[in-house]
Amino acid sequence: MASKLGLAGGMPERRVRPIWDAIDSRQFKNALKLTTTLLSKHPHSPYALALKALILERMGKPDEALSVCLNAKELLYKNESLLMDDLTLSTLQIVFQRLDHLELATSCYEHACGKFPNNLELMMGLFNCYVREYSFVKQQQVPIKMYKLVGEERFLLWAVCSIQLQVLCGNGGEKLLLLAEGLLKKHVASHGLHEPEALIVYFSILEQQAKYGDALDILGGKLGSLLMIEVDKLRIQGKLLARAGDYAAAANVYQKILELCGDDWEAFLHYLGCLFEDESSWASETINTPINPPKYVECKLTHLTDEVFDSCVENASAFVQKLQAEASNDSLRNPYLSHLEIERRKCLFRKNNDDNLVEALLQHYSRFGHLACFTSDVEAFLQVLPPEKKMEFLDKLMKNSNSLSVVPTRALGQSITLLKTQELIGNMFNLPVAELEGSAVQMAELYCKNLPLSKDLDPQESMHGEELLSIVCNVLVQYKILLLHLYSYFGALPLAYERYKSLDVKNILMETASHHILPQMLASPLWADLSNLLKDYLKFMDDHFRESADLTFLAYRHRNYFKVIEFVQFKERLQHSNQYLVARVEAPILQLKQSADNIEQEESILESLKCGADFIELSNEIGSKSLTFNEDFQSRPWWTPTTEKNYLLGPFEGISYCPKENLTKEREENVRGFIERKSLLPRMIYLSIQSASVLYKDNSEINGSLADPKISTELKALLERYAKMMGFSLNDAIDVVVGVSRGLKPYEVFGSDVIDWLNFAVFFNAWSLNSHDSGQQGGERTPGSWHVVNSLLENYILGKLRSIGPLIQSPQGDLPILVKLVTEPLAWHGLVIQACVRTFLPSGKKKKKSGSTDQSISLLSNAVRDAIQGLCSVLEEVAKWSQDQIKIPEDNKIDLLVSSLKRNGGAGKVFNILETLASSPNETQLGDRISQALRSWSPVDVGRKIVTGQCRVLSEFWRICESRIKSLKTLKQQIAQV
Repeated sequence: MASKLGLAGGMPERRVRPIWDAIDSRQFKNALKLTTTLLSKHPHSPYALALKALILERMGKPDEALSVCLNAKELLYKNESLLMDDLTLSTLQIVFQRLDHLELATSCYEHACGKFPNNLELMMGLFNCYVREYSFVKQQQVPIKMYKLVGEERFLLWAVCSIQLQVLCGNGGEKLLLLAEGLLKKHVASHGLHEPEALIVYFSILEQQAKYGDALDILGGKLGSLLMIEVDKLRIQGKLLARAGDYAAAANVYQKILELCGDDWEAFLHYLGCLFEDESSWASETINTPINPPKYVECKLTHLTDEVFDSCVENASAFVQKLQAEASNDSLRNPYLSHLEIERRKCLFRKNNDDNLVEALLQHYSRFGHLACFTSDVEAFLQVLPPEKKMEFLDKLMKNSNSLSVVPTRALGQSITLLKTQELIGNMFNLPVAELEGSAVQMAELYCKNLPLSKDLDPQESMHGEELLSIVCNVLVQYKILLLHLYSYFGALPLAYERYKSLDVKNILMETASHHILPQMLASPLWADLSNLLKDYLKFMDDHFRESADLTFLAYRHRNYFKVIEFVQFKERLQHSNQYLVARVEAPILQLKQSADNIEQEESILESLKCGADFIELSNEIGSKSLTFNEDFQSRPWWTPTTEKNYLLGPFEGISYCPKENLTKEREENVRGFIERKSLLPRMIYLSIQSASVLYKDNSEINGSLADPKISTELKALLERYAKMMGFSLNDAIDVVVGVSRGLKPYEVFGSDVIDWLNFAVFFNAWSLNSHDSGQQGGERTPGSWHVVNSLLENYILGKLRSIGPLIQSPQGDLPILVKLVTEPLAWHGLVIQACVRTFLPSGKKKKKSGSTDQSISLLSNAVRDAIQGLCSVLEEVAKWSQDQIKIPEDNKIDLLVSSLKRNGGAGKVFNILETLASSPNETQLGDRISQALRSWSPVDVGRKIVTGQCRVLSEFWRICESRIKSLKTLKQQIAQV
């Protein structure tokens, strides 16, 4: 920032530089002191005020910073000569942006540009504001004015890029592309082009309009010389020729690329696409789209005759053989993978080429089987083989295992590849239990046998053979790489969270990796950890959205127009992230849970949330939003392939190998429904409190307050929406909850949505307090609706409590649902009770009550009194159960856990092998580091950590229950005065 210094607002640099130096070194108190001195001499300097605002914002004083900024803005508007000072405006922009008031910075620049329409610096600042606001139309208009003013090519490209953003990311029609093309044509005619990036942008505009011939003419003309790297030019040429339908010429171009870059897998796929005249490779691409090529592409071959297909295969095979012969580097895999791709397409075309593909795979193993990437390389090719041919390939691989390399590390790599291939094909999961356990034991022994190979490795290097332990994990469901999920399975969430934190997840990994822990934490009582997790995640996302605008403008400044579009599209992808939307809803709901014992605090939180109004908007919009799923599920263990599935907690679905379900559509529907329902909660909680805070029946007043009919109307409308989301009309939903509460229907009718149903019952009761037509909705008056909710909560919670076993014997079990019951519907019901009791208590306004009012108060107070007593009894039962679990002697729980593991077949055998190795490590063979690590491992310590983790979860749950009980007892004392 100090580099921007000059005569800002008439002040010499020597007076300002020390302030910037203090800011840059984070000495904010000193910077504020210097700024105060500066303001004493220049009290009407907008720049000095902007500096003070910047410092105050950095010191965590946003309100003061905003006030000072507004003063500076007012001074700028009064003294037009100061508006030309871009340094003052840019400093204000920084502060306004950090305070989430970018619109104020934009208004400053708009005002300045209105006063000085030909000032290029001010126009650039205004363009920067529009970039940050993602106002694509205004982005286009400003650089057009700049281009007309000075005729610079970069400003024209800024405008063209803004037009592309309107088409790709906004609501702009494709006719805008004609405008962009016309602008570029006119500029080329008068000035030519001087930047390679400008030419690529020109190509992308033409390609989006399918004007491939025009683009090829430009590429072959004088402008094509702007592309200095031959291979880059050839890639564009090949793509344009293919999309223009000239497959023969495109194939020749891709041959040239492969001769220059033999390991270009994408180029080979395009080459085959051209030979087979298959447009699949380019159907969804444009030149300016970031390319993330898959391992293989879907291909269309049905349009080919046998003769044409055979001719294409012959030509491709001859070319691949030539590439293999010319390969000077034995590590190049592409020429050999290309042979496998040809055999794969022969399988897809004729369905009788399986033997040739199996033979090609065996040859590939003999050459590259020692590499860790072998199984990922061949996965796409194995998918086209029928199950019996996969097994044939595996059998032949196993027979070849006797002829492993004499180089120890190479032989170990080949052995691991055999096991990984067995796992990939799914054979491991079809073996009898005895063989499966034997295989796991062999892998553990192989790992231990090869530990000496890692003796001299750097501590940061991966140990030779450590993949063996991952395979053992997948077979027997244990070991450290899956520790986070295993700790979660055992209900030791503090250990799982600790493990997650040890991963040091930062930046975009917070979006792709937090699925490992977030769902479990959302259902846990570890509110402090969950709050930190949500805060860190949301802070990263919000910071990224803010910084993305900075990066976008930086890309404009550096003439990297592909990055402009990439940054904007990536920002939009994150904004539509299902995980981000869930976190946005869950974070405020967590706040409401944490304060549910104190209605005043709850109302303060609801006020900060605009009484839930913004979340109603989200619920309204979510139906039309396309959600993105950015989680990296590849890193999850096979037994929990998605956040919704855990085969350890339910029946395995018979998938023959590591399940990799494509459930995006189903997940999108589920997540959209979850967000839509959850987004209603803050508003429904607010309305329920309001409904219970102002009670009347038969138009009578209580405590001198009249009920607002709008509250009842809106709450009813939200109840109707809530019921509809569960597949029922309002009347039918009321009939269901009433029927279940009376024992006429089982709780199973709620299905998996039991929390939603109980929430509905709570809010229905709150609505009944002030609704004249609640009696016709299911036939219930107020005392009856109280009984419905009390009965539902008490019977369901106590039923769960009686069925749940000791936590050490039934990992997870029903504990998460028990936590949700206490912290959601029961908590919301408690808030309604608090609001009612507060209304009963004497207020400053005394009014004469009629007999009917006294009767209403009496009926309602009795219902509330019964509710308090019932909930208190239920929570005391839950708290007692939690304490009983905690009080079980630790040694007993450890013995039970460790002994159950040792008895567990293959897992027990592997456990015993590791225990034996740890008890007497051979220090000479293994070295100090490995020996010390083995000696430090103890099964009892592992058991103790799990038990301790479970106890902490139970302790936190007990603390929540005790807090609820204390609150209810206070209410009991208060209502006794009524």
